[in-house]
Amino acid sequence: MNAGEGEDRTPVLALDGFNGPLDRLLTLARAHQVDLARIPIGDLVDQLAAALRHAPPATPLGEKGDWVVMASWLLQLRSRLLLPADSPEQRAAAGEARQLRERLVNLQAVQALATWLDHRPQLGRDVFPRGQPEVLGRSIEPETDVIEFLWASLALFDDDGEVPGSSTRYHPRRLELHSVQDARMRILRRLAEKPASHRLDTLLPEAPAARFGTQSALRRRSAWASTFVASLELAKQGDAVLSQTDFLAPIQVSPPAPTARGADLAADPSQSDRFGRRT
Repeated sequence: MNAGEGEDRTPVLALDGFNGPLDRLLTLARAHQVDLARIPIGDLVDQLAAALRHAPPATPLGEKGDWVVMASWLLQLRSRLLLPADSPEQRAAAGEARQLRERLVNLQAVQALATWLDHRPQLGRDVFPRGQPEVLGRSIEPETDVIEFLWASLALFDDDGEVPGSSTRYHPRRLELHSVQDARMRILRRLAEKPASHRLDTLLPEAPAARFGTQSALRRRSAWASTFVASLELAKQGDAVLSQTDFLAPIQVSPPAPTARGADLAADPSQSDRFGRRT
């Protein structure tokens, strides 16, 4: 009997001791219901090769691969009969058989998932998107706000394209913060009024008024930042001296030591600019 395809789409084999599909032979061999010692391996391989050659062109490649896996299983089971039951080769073959069985189970699971996904309706092929379904049985009339419509009409005749009393431009809220220039003038004034060492926190501006509301915390931070930057600038220009007794000690701001240049400036204030810097 020549090899062909049975109802289960597996090759039909005609061997000594068995006639039927390949998957049926594998099932019987696993259940120990067929004598594999009587199965000629050469005839099995020849008939499988003939089935692969004469398979219809529409036969999927994955299905042919399943035939080869089934034949490999039969060869694996047949090879066990040639080895002693307790030999190391037999135990190694058993381990390889378990690994092959796990891979076959994983392969079947992947194929089942691929088949399930392939039969799912696909967007753009089986199903198509659409918008909000229409309401049947009644006519839909758009709701129009007459006041808004009149304002929009007036905006067409306005020169700047804006409705009177409204604005489409974004105006960020102005923050009234302290500047470095004001902090510089304040430090120079304090040092001139009291030429002694001042702690940096005593040179801060007055506390913000209640009218600033949520800006008070931001104004306090800007006061510290502007005062500190202004003190660094004055120290760099030689108009002030910064000192600190310890790493975490307060910063002290002192007037510079009098020099010959300082005496000249005291005698002739016109040699300094309006910010107190020497020219």
